[in-house]
Amino acid sequence: MNQLTPAADTTALFSPAEAGGAAPSILPTAGLAALSKLNWEELYAQLNEEGVAVTPPLLSPAQCQEIIDSFDKPGLFRSTVVMQRYQFGRGVYKYYTDPATVPLIQTLRERLYPPMAWMANRWAPQLNERTFPTALEKLLAECADNGQHRSTPLLLRYGPGDYACLHQDIYGDIVFPLQIAIMLNQPGEDFTGGENVFVEQRPRFQSRAIVVKPRLGQGMIFPVRHRPVRGKSGFRRHPMRHGTNAVETGHRNTLGIIFHNAR
Repeated sequence: MNQLTPAADTTALFSPAEAGGAAPSILPTAGLAALSKLNWEELYAQLNEEGVAVTPPLLSPAQCQEIIDSFDKPGLFRSTVVMQRYQFGRGVYKYYTDPATVPLIQTLRERLYPPMAWMANRWAPQLNERTFPTALEKLLAECADNGQHRSTPLLLRYGPGDYACLHQDIYGDIVFPLQIAIMLNQPGEDFTGGENVFVEQRPRFQSRAIVVKPRLGQGMIFPVRHRPVRGKSGFRRHPMRHGTNAVETGHRNTLGIIFHNAR
């Protein structure tokens, strides 16, 4: 098992954004070497071009299994959602009570947030929206002041026939505009079917479907609500929702990292 202890002072975990607007880079992190190798300029370009950006593998097979194994430890979770009870689809997902109880998840959330905030803040003037703090603890303090105290990182499990309806993960008035989902199984070996589906609404045009097939350990960065797209007279908001196609065989587990907390 990987022993990762989140640092109390996250300011030492990143190189600052350069004056020209370059992304902050994640400094080498024990057990998560892939994070420091991410090219955030390329991911940002992919996000703008496609609406979804897929990272190289962030987690090893052993780390993926460590997170999967946490699903069966009920003391780690604040709530369990059986999706068919609420017509959300079919399958089960669980919200962690406190990501710090699984240091690997807490470390991912803390380390990934500053470059994600860099991307969100580049979008802010295009969407005519607010900017966000560069450290996760400051965002969570804002959430707490707004009554959003409940942790939002979650673990999703789908078996044969299970799927997720199209949705958005909003949870309150404070909404950080990007999230990341990490595939914990190997498609084609551990499960078949279960593709990630994103639907982008385009003003005055038909909606666009995007199908993404990450491999084991890869992450998908995507908008929580909408993204800016340049039009003839400036930027327009394109709402986006996400879901999952039905799993055909096997079991599919995904870690969802949402950065704002819930009411």
